[in-house]
Amino acid sequence: MAIIGGGMGGLTAGLAALQVGIDVQVYEQATSLREIGAGVQISPNASRVLHRLGLADALARTGVKPLAWHQRRWDNGRTLLRTPLAHSMEAAFGFPHYQMHRADVLNALVDAFPQERLHAGERFAAFVDHGDHVEVSFESGRRIEVDVLVGADGIHSSVRRALHGSDDARFTGCVAYRGLAPADRLSGLGLELTSQVWMGPDKHFVHYFVRNQELVNFVAVIEQDCWTAESWIDRGDVDEARSSFAGWHPQVQTIIGAVDETFKWALFDRPPMERWSMGRVTLLGDACHAMLPFMAQGAAQAIEDAATLTACLASRTHNEVTDALAQYETLRLPRASRLQALSAANKSRFHLVDGPSQEARDAQMALGNTDWSLDAVAWLYGHDAWSTSAVG
Repeated sequence: MAIIGGGMGGLTAGLAALQVGIDVQVYEQATSLREIGAGVQISPNASRVLHRLGLADALARTGVKPLAWHQRRWDNGRTLLRTPLAHSMEAAFGFPHYQMHRADVLNALVDAFPQERLHAGERFAAFVDHGDHVEVSFESGRRIEVDVLVGADGIHSSVRRALHGSDDARFTGCVAYRGLAPADRLSGLGLELTSQVWMGPDKHFVHYFVRNQELVNFVAVIEQDCWTAESWIDRGDVDEARSSFAGWHPQVQTIIGAVDETFKWALFDRPPMERWSMGRVTLLGDACHAMLPFMAQGAAQAIEDAATLTACLASRTHNEVTDALAQYETLRLPRASRLQALSAANKSRFHLVDGPSQEARDAQMALGNTDWSLDAVAWLYGHDAWSTSAVG
């Protein structure tokens, strides 16, 4: 099996495949594997997978277990909903919820994956599915033949384009400033060990600790009509980010002002696909279900994909690969599509202008029955992606 893309999804799939005896190689176009500084939520549905792959100790070394999701009002900080995590999460779903630096997760995966099976600096060019095998070519001139080709190469996936034709990702009307602040610069705020979501008109702000509470990660999302830059990631301006949240609670302003630099990301997604697989070729992660980060499930769903794909392939012979990929798609596509829709819906819910709709939202949150309450996310966090019968 060949996996195109050495990110979290691709490397998780590689480790999972090796665990069940599948011969796998991972190809990454970058010459070195790295993540631009940002946080990521490793919820129980994802940590279940990573623990089984032997990464429990690595996650525990740098991960932070938040005490709660704390959703707050933009101007005065009033609590709208507080959902217990940490021990409550583990008791309910059997595995921890971690807040982590993306680089720490990626490094744990890289360290666990055999280096001779990881090929950096190899840009995918094309494939030909011959029915009984797939021939893959790279821009370097390398050619390989494999039983299965997996495109885990992100929202701008070259494998997806080769499989389904060209289609542009759509700009969602949101951009995000991301930053990491040394926690000691913010000691005066007395920040709780929670993941805080501040909701306000046309924007929202998220912050939480990462890397053993040494850093505070923030994501500041604002609505914007268009994105004209060539790259979907630009270096941002800290003062510009602060001015975008003028009038917001002083805690928000202080956190933004504590960083040395910020990056400005355009948020793109794609509509749910009708098919992920054709023949012996399939897709994984953002390559097939890019979503807004408003359910904090982008990375987790790629990790789930990796486990389910492996489980489907493990019980099949060489001649049954197409059946395995069809089963993988049947199990994963509805769930990922549901999360794409929920993530998009949260854009509207997070950004309501003060008024009747916002007041109705706040009243519903006070009842504890929204999509962030513990009972309501049991379908999400309690999911076992290793199971070939678990759908939803």
